[in-house]
Amino acid sequence: MSDVSEFYERYPYPPPVDDLEAYRRNWDERRRRAESHLLWPAEAYRDDRSVLVAGCGTTQAAHYALRWPRAEVVGIDVSASSLAFTQALKRKYALDNLEVRRLPVERAEELGRTFEHVVSTGVLHHLADPDAGLRALQAVLAPEGALHVMVYAPYGRAGVYMLQDYCRRVGAGRSDDEIKALAASLKALPADHPLAPLLRHSPDFADRAGVADALLHPQDRAYSVPQFLEFLAGAGLEFGRWVRQAPYLPWCGALASTPHHVRLLALPVTEQYAAIELFRGTMVRHAAIAYRSGRAARAAAIDFEGDAWRGYVPLRAPDTVEVRERLPAGASAVLINRKEQLLARIDGRRTMAEIAGAVAESEPVRAFFQQLWRWDQIVVDTSRVEPNLKS
Repeated sequence: MSDVSEFYERYPYPPPVDDLEAYRRNWDERRRRAESHLLWPAEAYRDDRSVLVAGCGTTQAAHYALRWPRAEVVGIDVSASSLAFTQALKRKYALDNLEVRRLPVERAEELGRTFEHVVSTGVLHHLADPDAGLRALQAVLAPEGALHVMVYAPYGRAGVYMLQDYCRRVGAGRSDDEIKALAASLKALPADHPLAPLLRHSPDFADRAGVADALLHPQDRAYSVPQFLEFLAGAGLEFGRWVRQAPYLPWCGALASTPHHVRLLALPVTEQYAAIELFRGTMVRHAAIAYRSGRAARAAAIDFEGDAWRGYVPLRAPDTVEVRERLPAGASAVLINRKEQLLARIDGRRTMAEIAGAVAESEPVRAFFQQLWRWDQIVVDTSRVEPNLKS
């Protein structure tokens, strides 16, 4: 048994739960449509895809089976303990569309099939050979499939890596007593320590398994933006978009109003991402959607420069917040609505041109929808756009 397998046998992660009712209620047809078009903007909505959750832990495969009841979901993991919790959820919620296998990510090809949607979040950075793991996922990704992948980022986790090194130096072990001692010691960290913001806000430190996973994991690495993009390319994958793109874009956030905004816009897109990661300094992970072929990636591209946007169908993102007076506590992105009529007409059926209706000037409308999209307030269905406008 590898060190990582042994670790998760002892500390199944995330902490297991036995009640998914709140999660079930959170997923309706509107939310499923939004996720589908985030992954496949140019394809008509389907809810019966094949899904592989690679490194599913205690609950993730059950989550996918519950939110996509007509999909065929397979979950794999190296931890028998984690899979036992998943099996219990499968029985409790009669998830007949879920299959669970004990199998390392690196051996995903042994499943003998391909998947339209492959999910691997928080897994590859724990493998002894992450490149082998990603190549295995590429091999089981269907030609027009979409991969949702998340790995750790280095700069926002600087405090984590400092404390990991500290734990190695003092010989902190993984017994219950030693983890309790570590948790108690963390309370004495200086208020301005780089780990302090994560201790205050991240759920990873809320329990024993979380502390162990963050600070005592036997295998852990992180990827900067350039390293992450190289990681994808090395496995024959094409970057599509960030799952949440606003933090990476020069039009979003404080940088948009600085003198350096123009300098950022002059950079190639991937260099913009890399520079903004460095400027922000707080990203703890990178989550992206990637494709097996350039054709699939191009089909997923969103372009507001020509006339194609007129045929786009906008769908509100599930976490869209409309604010008129007070900023909600903990809000990560806020839409201050100055075009209420346009916003109110977004129903997931009408195109942007149909929503605009009798608005005389198209440029303000285009700019409005583009800004909503950049800020992750909408996703778009481009399947109705005429082929000659997509080029």
